[in-house]
Amino acid sequence: MAADGEQRATSEVTQALARHLNCLNDENKMTRKRALAAIQKEAMNERLSSAVLQDVFLELLKPLLRCLSDPMEKCRELSVQIIVHCVSNVPRPEDSLPYLMPALSQRLGQQEVVEPSEELRLSMVELLSLVVEVCGKKLAPYLDEMIKIFQRTIVDPFPDVKKESCKCASNCAQCIPEHFHMQAESLIKPLMQTISHQHSKVRVAVIQTTGTVIQFGSGKSVDDVMSHLAQRLFDDSIQVRQAVTVVVGDWLLQLRDRYSFYHKLIPLLLSSTTDEIPEIRKLALDYWEKIGSQWEKENEEDLKDKLDFSAPCPLYYPAGVQRPGLGCRELIFRNLSKILPAISRDVTDWVAGTRIKASQLLAVLLLHGEDHITQHMELLLSTLYRSCLDEEPQVVINSVKSAELIGTFVNPEVFLKLILPALQKSPLASHLMTLAACIRGCSRELLKTHLTKIASVISQSEICQGSEKVLYQEQMLCCIQSLIGMCRQDCTEVSLPCMKVLIAILASPASESLNNKVQDTLLSLSEVQGLNGPHDLYRQHMQQLLDWVSESHNHWTSYSVEQIQFEVIAVESGPVMGETLHLFVPILKTCLQPTREPQMRLKLFTMLSKLLLKASETVNSQGQLHRYFESFIKNMIMPNLKWQAGRTAGAIRTVAVSCLWVLLQSETLTHQEVLQVEDDLMPQVITTLEEDSKMCRLMSCRIIRALLSACERQLHPDKLNKIYPELLKRLDDASDEVRAAAAKTLSHWFKCISDEYDRTTYKGHLEFLYRGLLVHLDDPDASLQVIVLDLLKEGSAVCPSLLVQEIEAVRHKHRSPAYCDQLLQHIETYTSSTPTECT
Repeated sequence: MAADGEQRATSEVTQALARHLNCLNDENKMTRKRALAAIQKEAMNERLSSAVLQDVFLELLKPLLRCLSDPMEKCRELSVQIIVHCVSNVPRPEDSLPYLMPALSQRLGQQEVVEPSEELRLSMVELLSLVVEVCGKKLAPYLDEMIKIFQRTIVDPFPDVKKESCKCASNCAQCIPEHFHMQAESLIKPLMQTISHQHSKVRVAVIQTTGTVIQFGSGKSVDDVMSHLAQRLFDDSIQVRQAVTVVVGDWLLQLRDRYSFYHKLIPLLLSSTTDEIPEIRKLALDYWEKIGSQWEKENEEDLKDKLDFSAPCPLYYPAGVQRPGLGCRELIFRNLSKILPAISRDVTDWVAGTRIKASQLLAVLLLHGEDHITQHMELLLSTLYRSCLDEEPQVVINSVKSAELIGTFVNPEVFLKLILPALQKSPLASHLMTLAACIRGCSRELLKTHLTKIASVISQSEICQGSEKVLYQEQMLCCIQSLIGMCRQDCTEVSLPCMKVLIAILASPASESLNNKVQDTLLSLSEVQGLNGPHDLYRQHMQQLLDWVSESHNHWTSYSVEQIQFEVIAVESGPVMGETLHLFVPILKTCLQPTREPQMRLKLFTMLSKLLLKASETVNSQGQLHRYFESFIKNMIMPNLKWQAGRTAGAIRTVAVSCLWVLLQSETLTHQEVLQVEDDLMPQVITTLEEDSKMCRLMSCRIIRALLSACERQLHPDKLNKIYPELLKRLDDASDEVRAAAAKTLSHWFKCISDEYDRTTYKGHLEFLYRGLLVHLDDPDASLQVIVLDLLKEGSAVCPSLLVQEIEAVRHKHRSPAYCDQLLQHIETYTSSTPTECT
């Protein structure tokens, strides 16, 4: 009875729809639209049972499918809506597949877009998703049509169609896996074309679908998608990177042929463990732990010994880092030889992001590889040599971290056998950076036996003077700092080579930026040896250091590194220099001979002047400088005061005069000691009063004044008479400063006149001097007039009557007779109270 009722209901509905179905062929689009609206109303009648709707749907299906090609968009839309309703509610939707699937393929699966409306294409793909959901495995005969549709809709211009197609393809793969794997590869190309779409949600959908397609496919396409997934690890979208992590993690856990792809998939998952987002890092680490545990269970027989007798955690394992499980470590160890070459290439990629990821991954791999990385040392070191010089700071940081891990897990005897010869063959900053990091990662006990070897190599002149670049010198310093930091008191045995390296750094052009760091390192080196500071270090090694730099001092030039190092030792050793003058002076004496290169002599004289300015803190710290003063003056300074043509020679005379002035001002010499060299020195200094250099003339005046002060009244009159004419000339000097200095020196000259100086015999000299001074009472410079006036007052005591005669002779010519009157009055006062020999 129920069946009869259903047949009657079906007949009634079919008769009611018959006229509307006929109208679907009408040329008038509005008629067709009204007909479809009426059909929709009848089909969606809630009173219809599912069985009746099944029969009605089969009657309606073909006309409705024809309407999918209707020129009017609304008609096509109504047709899709009716089909969707029927498929959702009929008990046997698979009965419609022989007609529905070809029709959908015709609308969606063509080479060119047949359906112009984006919304309708989306509705049709949603219909296809519905069909997959309700028909399940019964779709197997129509897989070709579905794949054909997916190949077109996945690359559809409308983003929503792409997303829905990806969802549908994933569902299809899960519904008919036994058939889908044969066609899976054909979806890889459209998926990879869409994986870089500008919408992040589309990219996420494509990645998820790729995971499902390959999971239920043959697995042959893993190679085709690897590079695309690797690129998505650099995606700006967090969701995209997370999707890649999930897909790769699932493959490593569930992919049938996963053992063949471990070396390709593991790097992708481990790259996510260094992601900037904590959630992604945690997700990747959780997957990695599961993968390691699963592999450990699957290979329990192979790992039996390691599981029963597990190796303890290395003693110097990086602090704050959790050791990966055995399964994870074994996976890396067994695949490291396949992964490392790719990382070595990527670490020098032209894209900065790739280099950063590769350097991060390298550190993660080394952490897992532990002592097994020993067999890959050559490749690892050559990779680090390149990456340590990268322009990206993050790459350098990661590379240094990797080098420290090498130091932790690899015996120093192994890595030193590789690094030190490479450093000797081609000294580069990257070699030093790698060496310093390996030292920092190594343990003190293991490193102790290799200290001497390391220090002796890096202190070789070819290495410590290998480059003047700041980066190179900075890494040299890092090597020393690493040795001191790791070995502490053990550094006592390599204190000298360390000192040589630090002095070489201070002698390089990079010393300005590294000076403070070098001084701190010297302090650390002294502290680990129980010394009181850097000066104690110099005291401990002064003999060896001076022997080291002076080996070639007979051939030094201004470009010699050893000469600069000698300056550094002299300046930096401070009071220690005063204790080793017997070593220091002979080297200076040899290098300051007039036959040596002028530029070098200039540098050494400048250095000597600096030391003499603080003599009590440097060369005279022990009060022994006076023992060498004669050598300083006669063997070093005086030979360089001899006149030679050329500006360079003039500059040397100037700096030699300055050095002499500083020596005389240092208060280290007694008057008696000065007298010993005065006979030889005075004539040489007098000749420098004619130098072109204002500074030289000024210093010469001051030196003569100092010599006169030291001699007091002990100079022979003939010597005095050779001095004043040159000083009188300086009163006409172009420099006011030199003129004033000359006048002050003449004041000391007058003080040197003793009773031995016969006024009658040397009257001509006094007349010449008085006349010359009286001229300058009319000098344009008022301050010099005052100085000369005071000078004449002082000089009037020598022979007042003679000076009065000279004044009277020129008084009428003076523009300022007041000075003459003042001078006469002074002489009158003086002579009335003091008898004089001059008549």
